[in-house]
Amino acid sequence: MFHKEGHKILGVTIAICILINVLSYLFIEIKWVNQLILGASIIMFLLILQFFRNPKRQTLVNDKHIVAPVDGKVVVIEEVEEKEYFKDKRLQVSVFMSPINVHVTRHPINGEVVYSKYHAGKYLVAWHPKSSEENERTTVVVKNENVGEILYRQIAGAMAKRIVNYAEVGQEVVQGSDSGFIKFGSRVDVFLPLGTKLEVELNQKVKGGLTVIAKV
Repeated sequence: MFHKEGHKILGVTIAICILINVLSYLFIEIKWVNQLILGASIIMFLLILQFFRNPKRQTLVNDKHIVAPVDGKVVVIEEVEEKEYFKDKRLQVSVFMSPINVHVTRHPINGEVVYSKYHAGKYLVAWHPKSSEENERTTVVVKNENVGEILYRQIAGAMAKRIVNYAEVGQEVVQGSDSGFIKFGSRVDVFLPLGTKLEVELNQKVKGGLTVIAKV
């Protein structure tokens, strides 16, 4: 199963690959060169195809759990000042997505979307300390009675040039459901109340919609 955000890109990629190979066979009479171009075209298409895979996930919905919004590796766990929405200290958990990870963003909790905002910005590498505040990003806050308000932020990196966010203020969302997509990866930060009991540690690999990162 592939994410709808990839349909156009995959269609264009197929068209380009076909065109390149048709021109190759028309104008290049060296067979091994034709085969090399065909092989390179297939590899390029498969690499792009895997970026947009969207495996079905059966989230065990629990109003007292916060699940990972994306697949990847936990690269930051620290107390920080969240300056955009809460304007106070929060516990930040950041998950970095490599190019081979699934790139779908999922809602970490059930509840109502109370804040959703897009920010244009730079394309610093995702692990840069200032990327959370200076890169292209979207900030979403979901609220429910059990965990309160949870903020998560999609952050574009050096490769990612397009963030897609489906969350709209007033929308009721289900934990683990599709919240958006970061084309070609990057990272997502989750901001939790201080004192929240974490269920993950640094360098742990997590799966979006499945791995519980914290409990209340």
